[in-house]
Amino acid sequence: MDLDETAARLGAPVEDVDRVHRLAGDLPSAPLPAKADAPALLARLAVRPDDAAEIMAGWPDTGSPLWTPELRWLLDRSIALVRADLGGHGWLEPGPELPRERGHAWRHLYVYAYLALIDVVLRYHRDHGIADAVSWATLADLGRNLAIDRRMHREGWPVMQSWLTLHTRGGVYELGRLQHQRGGTAIGLHVPASGPMTPEAVDSSLDEAHAFFPRHFPGERYTAFSCGSWLLDPQLREYLPGDSNIVRFQQRFQLEPYEEPEGLDADVEVLRFVFRTLNTPLDQLPRRTVLQRAVVDHLKAGRHWQWHRGSFPL
Repeated sequence: MDLDETAARLGAPVEDVDRVHRLAGDLPSAPLPAKADAPALLARLAVRPDDAAEIMAGWPDTGSPLWTPELRWLLDRSIALVRADLGGHGWLEPGPELPRERGHAWRHLYVYAYLALIDVVLRYHRDHGIADAVSWATLADLGRNLAIDRRMHREGWPVMQSWLTLHTRGGVYELGRLQHQRGGTAIGLHVPASGPMTPEAVDSSLDEAHAFFPRHFPGERYTAFSCGSWLLDPQLREYLPGDSNIVRFQQRFQLEPYEEPEGLDADVEVLRFVFRTLNTPLDQLPRRTVLQRAVVDHLKAGRHWQWHRGSFPL
């Protein structure tokens, strides 16, 4: 294949297309579920009707004019790339960012890759004795992220498409209120947008994790829980009451010495998670909650938020 031509047709940097070509090579892909089964599957993955309608409208039917040869190649090789790292738990980009305004096939290509990998990761879960309830709760993060992306006017997906490869490789598990990521000697904690982060809900999730990982991954040894997030920024304590859920979550962690993460802008991440927007002027952002007011006032004062990492013993 001509990588330069393929990249030009995809509207993507040639180095990103070359990366997919190198990593996926001739590795096996996986088929999409039958189209007739897709609506029920999307519902089980908590995909909202408006997003499901778009996914069905862009479905990669044989002979569909929406699916050019380069799009079909990218879908097939993206599936192969992610499948090749089954069991992996690191950050993985499934392919280049696409010009999603070109239509449903372009907008949802990595959703189709996710759907093709459902059976693959479910077999992985079953091989590790993981209950279906945990599997489907974890995989339903797809619907949550699609809804967030829609709310963000399509600004959120470039980050989400990489995040969601953890789910289809068996790298992350949703256990109650928190998501738990395998890897190294610490279980990484993530906080999805799924309701109040009460101390009781957090305790329950941590208790589940204490039993889950030794049972299903006995060869892995974890000594701590860790988290990297703007939620751990001590500056939040200047604005939030001491008994707030965020402050009480922070109090669990011993923070590492602060270093600005390369390539990560904490101000952008705070706006992404608190307001689900990246380009709304500060004066136009809502101020309904203490946290919203804190974020806006902090930035309007010319200050910046920080991304902190911390841990506590398992």
